[in-house]
Amino acid sequence: MTVHELSVETPAPPRRGDARSREPEPARPRKGRSKAAMFLILPTMILLGIVVLYPVVSAMVMSLFKDPAIDPATGKFVDQGFAGLSNYTHWLFQRCTDTTGASVSCPGGTLGSLFWQSMWVTVFFTVVTVAIEVALGLWFATIMNRAFRGRALLRTSILVAWAIPTAVTAKLWYFVFAYDGIANKLLGTEILWTGDTWPARFAVVIADAWKTTPFVALLILAGLQMVPAEVYEAARMDGANAWQRFRSITLPLIKPAILVAVLFRVLDVLRIYDLPAILTGGGGGDGTATTTLSILVIDQMRQGFNSASALSTITFLFIFAVAYVLVKVMGVNVIDTQEQQRKA
Repeated sequence: MTVHELSVETPAPPRRGDARSREPEPARPRKGRSKAAMFLILPTMILLGIVVLYPVVSAMVMSLFKDPAIDPATGKFVDQGFAGLSNYTHWLFQRCTDTTGASVSCPGGTLGSLFWQSMWVTVFFTVVTVAIEVALGLWFATIMNRAFRGRALLRTSILVAWAIPTAVTAKLWYFVFAYDGIANKLLGTEILWTGDTWPARFAVVIADAWKTTPFVALLILAGLQMVPAEVYEAARMDGANAWQRFRSITLPLIKPAILVAVLFRVLDVLRIYDLPAILTGGGGGDGTATTTLSILVIDQMRQGFNSASALSTITFLFIFAVAYVLVKVMGVNVIDTQEQQRKA
């Protein structure tokens, strides 16, 4: 009987970085990774500098000069030179005057100037519309998160309003709020929705809430779908009712999504222009009932670019301050919140 030698295959030694090797793979130098990261984000930074940084700096520079005026001798526009902060003080501290220069009551009441009137209108739209949209968006998201027959059709029907362009939405609601429109027919009233002060404001609020509530609902729905079902099951076994589960489980866990929705919507409404401009023409009542800061900037551009640049700079600083407060003070920071939840 012949005995054959069996060759035993010797396993190859583990290589560096292999799962069997105890020696960790040497880390890539941090300096090299930093250079690669800078190389990748450089095109985006250049594009943002051209699209965002340059217009902002240019507007700030223009705001420091007076608007050109007609020279009586030649009849041509001539530069008026350096203005300093006079364009800013004009908007912040101006008083309304008549053709003789005497102080008169400003359109919209006793707020002192068109700037403060527009500021008040913008803040009013922001607070009211965001509150309505978050409340309705949370309700819609809760409904869309449930499992039932026809859920896909319901989600699609809710999101249709958000898919419609804002200009089309404003025109649709313009016909709804017409004097002989659907709103007055259903309510049996004769309200000048786009002519009186408060009806015009509420018309803008209703149209904006109808348009953007689905967007808020979509963001909150994404947060609801991240909540584990086991948490609700454990709460039911402990005897928690529906309200207790919503208050103690749902709200705390979807707080990042709600705060992000609030941040996005606040910044959007502070810059609102197209909806009130098309729906009411920025007027209503005394002619300034729905004039927001963005509408005031566009109107001022027709009279002088430099003073309009000062107004746009003030608007930019105001919106930046609001965004800073939301991010730093109110804690609208999704990354840090998620990291804290993972550590907990």
